[in-house]
Amino acid sequence: MANTVIQVNQAEIEKMKSHYEQYLKANNPPGSVFSAKKQGCTITAYRSGKVMFQGAGNEAEAKQWGEVLPTKKTVPSKKKSSGTPLPANISSLSVIGSDEVGKGDYFGPMTVVAAYVKKEQLPLVKELGVQDSKNLTDTEIVKIAKDLLTFLPYSLLTLPNEKYNQLQSSGMTQGKITARLHNQALNHLLKKIEPEKPDAILIDQFAEAPVYYRHLQGVKEVCRENVYFSTKAESIHLSVAAASILARYAFLKAMDQLSQKAGFKLTKGAGPKVDQDAARLIKSHGLDALHKFTKMHFANTNKARKIARV
Repeated sequence: MANTVIQVNQAEIEKMKSHYEQYLKANNPPGSVFSAKKQGCTITAYRSGKVMFQGAGNEAEAKQWGEVLPTKKTVPSKKKSSGTPLPANISSLSVIGSDEVGKGDYFGPMTVVAAYVKKEQLPLVKELGVQDSKNLTDTEIVKIAKDLLTFLPYSLLTLPNEKYNQLQSSGMTQGKITARLHNQALNHLLKKIEPEKPDAILIDQFAEAPVYYRHLQGVKEVCRENVYFSTKAESIHLSVAAASILARYAFLKAMDQLSQKAGFKLTKGAGPKVDQDAARLIKSHGLDALHKFTKMHFANTNKARKIARV
């Protein structure tokens, strides 16, 4: 369905609500202030300030109230799936998507998010600029995440570095840790949206399906129903892209908090600048601080110790 989106302030939304009073619908979508239908055009205003016009004459109706926001285009990417083949129409279904952030960062926690995007929310989520978080700036991520948090059901798990290091030193691989976090986030969200059920669950593939389920051996509740796996899953369904943005947002906030504790801004990733930061951290807070701030098994640990001469 054709749609147009504008951005307005809350005062303007109240003005619009009054204008469309005779067309107001009885039930509002999650996260919305009001929804109205006028001559084939549905107008939905969200708490984030976004207003979506869908259906007949949507662009003309929207232009009465403000400047139309440009549509962001996504670049197609190659993807690989494992397990059950993806439904041909998965991109248009109501889907829970899950993704993780921080796995390749020396500083900061791992964050995993499962997010539920209903099919009727897909146009709004797209217009908000949702795409893979790796293609967005930190500023864009913060802005989009704050919009998503007003209406999307989600589950966030943050694994602190101390716990990560404890699990890793006990023999648990990063893949196994990641699988268990995804499974836990998915189960949390499924319980949150009960009795509603998604049409599908799509996991951004970090391990092939048989390996993923092998990692979950011994776990009491394993989410298996309508579960699909694919690389580049954020380009298949916007729920995965939304999950990646919310996970990145949580990671950025955690990095800010760690930077405050460190006394200087910590670098993301695992490059040479990270080695320098870790050496500085050792000198100012002691070697033991790495357990709270970093993923100790990364090669950065030994590099930082050499720089700090400890």
